[in-house]
Amino acid sequence: MGTPDGEFCQPSGWQLCPERNPPTFFVAVLTDINSERHYCACLTFWEPAEPTQVTPGSSGQLFAPKTLVLVSRLDHAEVFRVSLGLIYTIHVEGLNVGLENVVGNLLTCIIPLAGGSQRTVSLGAGDRQVIQTPLTDSLPISRCSVALLFRQLGITNVLSLFCAALTEHKVLFLSRSYQRLSDACRGLLALLFPLRYSFTYVPILPAQLLEVLSTPTPFIIGVNAAFQAEAQELLDVIVADLDGGTVTVPECVHIPPLPEPLQSQTNSVLSMVLDPELELADLAFPPPTTSISSLKMQDKELRAVFLRLFAQLLQGYRWCLHMVRIHPEPVIRFHKVAFLGQRGLVEDDFLMKVLEGMAFAGFVSERGVPYRPTDLFDELVAHEVARMRADENHPQRVLRHVRELAEQLYKNENPYPAVAMHKVQRPGEASHLRRVPRPFPRLDEGLVQWIVDQATAKMQGAPPAVKAEKRTTVPSGPPMTAILERSGGLHGNSARRLEVVRNCISYVFEGKMLEAKKLLPAVLRALKGRAARRCLAQELHLHVQQNRAVLDHQQFDFVVRMMNCCLQDCTSLDEHGIAAALLPLVTAFCRKLSPGVTQFAYSCVQEHVVWSTPQFWEAMFYGDVQTHIRALYLEPAEDRDPAQVVGAPWALGG
Repeated sequence: MGTPDGEFCQPSGWQLCPERNPPTFFVAVLTDINSERHYCACLTFWEPAEPTQVTPGSSGQLFAPKTLVLVSRLDHAEVFRVSLGLIYTIHVEGLNVGLENVVGNLLTCIIPLAGGSQRTVSLGAGDRQVIQTPLTDSLPISRCSVALLFRQLGITNVLSLFCAALTEHKVLFLSRSYQRLSDACRGLLALLFPLRYSFTYVPILPAQLLEVLSTPTPFIIGVNAAFQAEAQELLDVIVADLDGGTVTVPECVHIPPLPEPLQSQTNSVLSMVLDPELELADLAFPPPTTSISSLKMQDKELRAVFLRLFAQLLQGYRWCLHMVRIHPEPVIRFHKVAFLGQRGLVEDDFLMKVLEGMAFAGFVSERGVPYRPTDLFDELVAHEVARMRADENHPQRVLRHVRELAEQLYKNENPYPAVAMHKVQRPGEASHLRRVPRPFPRLDEGLVQWIVDQATAKMQGAPPAVKAEKRTTVPSGPPMTAILERSGGLHGNSARRLEVVRNCISYVFEGKMLEAKKLLPAVLRALKGRAARRCLAQELHLHVQQNRAVLDHQQFDFVVRMMNCCLQDCTSLDEHGIAAALLPLVTAFCRKLSPGVTQFAYSCVQEHVVWSTPQFWEAMFYGDVQTHIRALYLEPAEDRDPAQVVGAPWALGG
């Protein structure tokens, strides 16, 4: 039991009431200085106000709120509800059970660790509770919160909030129900997985702290709808009214949408999950019944849609991870420009903001390491990319995949779906209206502490509960070039262009300059495309490996001309990695001008803008250090596999 600040127990303020209201329950979330979340369960009931609480001159009986509070680092809302409800029941029904004994047992209750374990506990009042833990800690627990959020706001509004939270805007939920505020915030965070929200997160903000809404930093906050007027004065806050089903975006705020075709595809799949009858509405002979998932399963299906979305957004991300080893401890960095360039999304506002955000920085540091416990997202982004692409134009296959993922998410939350139900006494109907002989008593703290000490002494001999983490090498999935080829579908025309580039280079190095000269105009046209530029770099690299870097004058001029053609279309970002691939080549290819005088290719390609960008040279330096370190430990064959070590060379995709 704990006593957080009083305003979190009564977020609308402590007020007297002319009648006994029924007991209420909600869970607030408090965040400490170390960014650890504490779950604050509050059960409020009403007792006759004491004379000292009543304003002189008031007429009639008034009732004052009293709140039982349970604070825990563990997120077990239903256990909190049942436990606090049992304490209230013992009091209001006058059961012959010591409250101190129940509270002491509650404080010393052993909760099983994650990993799909369960435990039956009793607080000593003839009760029985079965506590289950999820199979995997990293997957969020949503219960029904995501499904409720979609029912309250609809597809378009939830997608807007999703994009707003990912691009670091301020999101404010309004409702008359505190539990709905908690559920909505929980649901939005569950949709952001595998990213973790790292800004201010207060599902229930007390009225006394409304000035927090004026903070310049992003947030997800819930406020009672009674304070809607104060929310309307905020100029840069997106307001979601859960009771009215609306989302209001200020004129000065721009929420970038998902890139197409993902926006349309996500809309379509969400519609199939939420309204399965839509597909059948125009049929002349519709089936007699359609299967509608339960609320809990629909919740997981909606989450599965967003899990697929993230797998499509982030596919191939591990090929853009760099290990920077110039510091005392290795640092993992993500090559955003290469990632966006391979997809042709350098100008995409949404993805650029996501990759530059705090949540993605946390994603890289947490998930970038090559050896760690893996989860459903890791498997999806590594092994299901091809399936998702193949299913794009087949709605029923997409829906089947969504349901497969939903089953796994459901099993994670409910590893033992057939367990015995709770057995906990509840108060009688309308018990809050009965006159209780005495107010809720002050507990004997000494007795509670003695019970806690006794239980602690018994547990001292028990072996420590150590959570066994199964670590493994994180699968990398297909390289970015393979993803690109699948999405572009390397047409016959493109294949012919690459063949022209290869033939021209072969003629140059075989000394067949007349044939090379005939092909050169076609090669220069082909080099406007990414695939041809990448092909040129790969072919030239092969000739350097064969010690054929010293050229005659004609060969040198041909090679330099093709390099300049590649580099003239490179931006300062070098998003396609062409300049990075050519850099070792321009310092390798050379020609003899006279005895003792050698000209290298770099002297003829110096004018391009990419060479003047500090970020380019920084990335090249880090990559060079990593390459040399890998060479010390790995055989050449091993060094080709990015799954072995973070920091695979991104320029050529392997």
